[in-house]
Amino acid sequence: MTPVLVINSGSSSFKYQLIDMDSEAILASGLVERIGEGLGAAEHTVYARPEPTATGAAGEPSGMATFLDAKRTRELPIPDHTAGFGVMLDAFAAGGPSLEANPPIAVGHRVVHGGARFFEPTLITPLVEINIDELGVLAPLHNPANLAGIRAARQAFPDVPHVAVFDTAFHQTLAPAAYTYAIDDALAASHRIRRYGFHGTSHKFVSEAAAAFLGRPLAELKQIVFHLGNGASVTAVDGGRSVDTSMGFTPLEGLVMGTRSGDIDPAVLFHLARREGMTIDDLDDLLNKRSGMLGLAGSNDLRDIRAAVERGDPRAQLAFEVYVHRLRSYAGAYLAQLGGADVISFTAGVGENAPLVRARALETLGFAGVEIDRARNESPDRGIRVISTDASKVTVLVVPTDEELEIARQTLGVAGR
Repeated sequence: MTPVLVINSGSSSFKYQLIDMDSEAILASGLVERIGEGLGAAEHTVYARPEPTATGAAGEPSGMATFLDAKRTRELPIPDHTAGFGVMLDAFAAGGPSLEANPPIAVGHRVVHGGARFFEPTLITPLVEINIDELGVLAPLHNPANLAGIRAARQAFPDVPHVAVFDTAFHQTLAPAAYTYAIDDALAASHRIRRYGFHGTSHKFVSEAAAAFLGRPLAELKQIVFHLGNGASVTAVDGGRSVDTSMGFTPLEGLVMGTRSGDIDPAVLFHLARREGMTIDDLDDLLNKRSGMLGLAGSNDLRDIRAAVERGDPRAQLAFEVYVHRLRSYAGAYLAQLGGADVISFTAGVGENAPLVRARALETLGFAGVEIDRARNESPDRGIRVISTDASKVTVLVVPTDEELEIARQTLGVAGR
């Protein structure tokens, strides 16, 4: 057994998975939340038999069912992340699997922003911690929280390597023409203003899983990957390398999202500041927390939007059309950037579970050889699958993402054994 522990730390919570890298099966997972809020909560799940990952080692669906052995929940004071890791260790000791019998050989950490400094998974040292902390200016809601998890985890597991896997790293292959904003170059350089891209761990996993599933060399494929969840992005992948992506300096740019506006004319902000007296913080709150589907239709959950559309709600109808319009715009743009596509994949909560979104996003791409098979697209099947027709020149897939497994793979690659 080769266990790797994966940590995804937020400001008041962290998620974890223990994965056996010999089989790529999940052994246990959990969530510690409401850290520092008086009464915290912890959930720990142990799997009696391996939970299937999105794909097997060769990219094929595993076909295994999930069997839960035990699910434990607790409520107790959790003053900080260090205490939270103590709660996690207690859960492993009480519910298993035993970390004494099979301690993790390494711990992998999701870190949102690596700037232009980190372009691959990196062994965490005190200097790396300093750099992650310093890059917090580019991701103030994420990097400090990621760092809190790293420091607590290094205290809990001091004798194993810890590896940082950066959301931005996959997009470090963007050419200057793709990542450069057309503003004063000296000012941009001074403040490190450029497009970085996000969701890179997911885009990497999905593009590689698609190639493995199709039995085709990754280096030969031109792919477009739609990661559609509450946060959403799309990436053009050429030969396994990100060449363009919708998110930019921050995760605000690009597609319409649950609460984020995506692309918007910057002059709108000047107008609102002058006419409404809105401050920088007001505008930040507007575009990140009160826009997107929430701003257009009153909900950030696409299931609610679809139900409202079926009731004839005009706000919901417009919101859905705006959402689809933006998807098509990026699909067309990336077909042009790639010079055509071999594969288009959908992943994440909406991408994996909303057939109508997939169909509407691609219905105008017949000119590019895209043909969706309605029955395949609407099938309730799970796992990686083809939803295009046999005659389609572009293979369209649904590929369940597994960012934790990707982090574990990259961690194992750095830490070795």
